[in-house]
Amino acid sequence: MAVERTLPTDEAAELLGLVRDIAAKELAPRAAADEEAARFPRDLFALLGRSGLLGLPYPVRYGGGGQPYEVYLQAVEELAGAWLAVGLGLSVHTLSCFPLAEYGDDAQRAAYLPALLGGELLGAYCLSEAASGSDAASLATTARPDGAGHRIDGAKSWITHGGAADFYTVFARTGGPGSGGRGISCFHVPAAAEGISADPPERKMGMAASPTAVVRFSGVRTDTRVGEAGQGFPIALAALDSGRLGIAACAVGVAQAALDLAVAYSRERAQFGAPIGDFQGVGFLLADMATATAAARELYLAAARLRDSGRPYGAQAAMAKLFATDTAMKVTTDAVQVLGGSGYTRDFPAERLMREAKVLQIVEGTNQIQRMVIARGLARGADPVAGRAR
Repeated sequence: MAVERTLPTDEAAELLGLVRDIAAKELAPRAAADEEAARFPRDLFALLGRSGLLGLPYPVRYGGGGQPYEVYLQAVEELAGAWLAVGLGLSVHTLSCFPLAEYGDDAQRAAYLPALLGGELLGAYCLSEAASGSDAASLATTARPDGAGHRIDGAKSWITHGGAADFYTVFARTGGPGSGGRGISCFHVPAAAEGISADPPERKMGMAASPTAVVRFSGVRTDTRVGEAGQGFPIALAALDSGRLGIAACAVGVAQAALDLAVAYSRERAQFGAPIGDFQGVGFLLADMATATAAARELYLAAARLRDSGRPYGAQAAMAKLFATDTAMKVTTDAVQVLGGSGYTRDFPAERLMREAKVLQIVEGTNQIQRMVIARGLARGADPVAGRAR
């Protein structure tokens, strides 16, 4: 079902039309088979690059699309609804470009962003580590001074596009022991740099077509520190605020796909002489699925509009990520229930959508972390409904 959207410009409407066309013709027909075979669709990211979709929310002068986040996120939703590995991959790439776009100096932006945003390069975001997990301030990867640059040593875990990316945005410790978040810096590292290796991809519950791997750095030389020394942790947190909106949009895409599947099945499947959607038990379930999906969409769009207007949106991004991903898990589970035995088979995509939804409650900060972010904002007196009339 095509979702009715209110877009700020005719250009944005044309852009979303292009995204829907690509999703329907290029992504959806391949998703099931490539997931089954664990094939990474690298060619589709090249297609997104050629179509101008890899840098949508970044400035045109650097090769981006110059679109507001409100529009970019709806593009992510459309792609994720057709194939989560691609929608989430676009979100991760956008996250990987954020530090250079927002904190890089003019020379760095001019040197790197056109290739990162406007072409065929794909990025990965290297913050998580096996021991630190959600406690990113305790990361152990180091970056030691080496002439005009640094040498990075350590390992990053759960890296989307690990081993497949063309560049890595790496957070490493430049301060001494006990420096915590104040001792972390951010670096741009090309994947071709000597000393980078990746372990075999993790064997995951879902998203088999999206490689997730440990990436190892052994004396990796980089001359590109992004931002000031010790500024890496604030950069990482700012990037994650934006990234959480990307995950929320992915979750809504998955939920909408599951809802559409369940509604279509309920119209076609007859029992006791009537379509099962006519029975109150199924109809009410579909109504709840539709309501939650629509509410999750409005929540991420509201947060995006705050971001686009330059207002604080961190707590709202956490709310959107929390609610949208919990919604995706609930809606996909209910879609399997509507399809009954068919939903539990791989002949229908319901079971794949359910497996994929689970990871969205974990990435970009678990939903327990989102609740901490929201609660801390409330403790500081933040307005939980930013933008409401006073």
